Amino acid sequence: MVSRLGCFNLFSKILDEVEKRREMSPALVYPFMRSVMEAPFPAPGCTITVRSYLPGAGDGSIELCRPLDSRLEHVDFECLFKCLSVCHLIRVCASLLLERRVIFVANSLSTLSKCGHAVVATLYPFTWQHTYIPVLPASMIDIVCSPTPFLIGILSCSLPQLQDLPIEEVLIVDLCADKFLQEVADEDEILPPKLQAALMQILEERNEILAQEQKFSPADLTLNSLVSEAFVRFFVELVGHYSLSMTVTERGERVFQREPFRKSHTSRSVRHFLDLFMETQMFAGFIQDRELRKSGVKGLFEVRAFQYLETIPESEPSGVNRILRSLGSKMKFLQKK
Repeated sequence: MVSRLGCFNLFSKILDEVEKRREMSPALVYPFMRSVMEAPFPAPGCTITVRSYLPGAGDGSIELCRPLDSRLEHVDFECLFKCLSVCHLIRVCASLLLERRVIFVANSLSTLSKCGHAVVATLYPFTWQHTYIPVLPASMIDIVCSPTPFLIGILSCSLPQLQDLPIEEVLIVDLCADKFLQEVADEDEILPPKLQAALMQILEERNEILAQEQKFSPADLTLNSLVSEAFVRFFVELVGHYSLSMTVTERGERVFQREPFRKSHTSRSVRHFLDLFMETQMFAGFIQDRELRKSGVKGLFEVRAFQYLETIPESEPSGVNRILRSLGSKMKFLQKK
């Protein structure tokens, strides 16, 4: 199945139905897939019904649906937390933000794929601009010698070959043992310490927050939405003020003022991080997208950035207190999507 959309749960359900029919007779697969192809592709939050026939069960139907927040429908944060401690996850994300080389090692294809997609999703509203290969075939392992940034997954059986290659300044992560096999050694010093501590606290307490909030709004809060909100608010603290540094020329073009943006943050550690982060293609793409869209960019990050600028006094210090307050006990932001 080929698609531009990563609707993994939807596709998995279709393939399960295909397998049921294939076990009975391969001739049953084609009529079912023809019904699927003739049905309209479900929009986010919508369900479609597909006619289905199984010998012994007669005529019937199956429902195919997509979640309302389609941005996260291909993401499995649960798998990521099973494989990596919060401390290691933060260090991996920090390395990716500076567009370094990262290699995931695991003994199963699904673990590599799920963890790769999940860690890339934590970068929102930024987009990984470089090589991304969730599972690299052993015959192509020389690619890890590339001097350019990458996020690559390899199976554990290829680890001896990997260790024989001359690769430097790379973070090699064993997802099965939750340890770093090779590191640059400064991964814990990349992010501003107060904001990193706030993000770590939220992620460490994710189960307690979920249990508490699901008592009041069980349908609204999921692990995916909680983790997404935590990272979005982290990035809002870092760059949520970007719109204040956008000027409009006489020709109506939006132009980003880099130096005023960097200097405007009150935190020295944030300014130091921005010095590095503003040189990445990820940040350049983020800004270029907003310079070119005259109607403005819509999305969860923009909503949170607007709320941040509207409600947070400039004199209030950033860090643990502000982020924890915004991710506080009532979690009202989830009801405002």
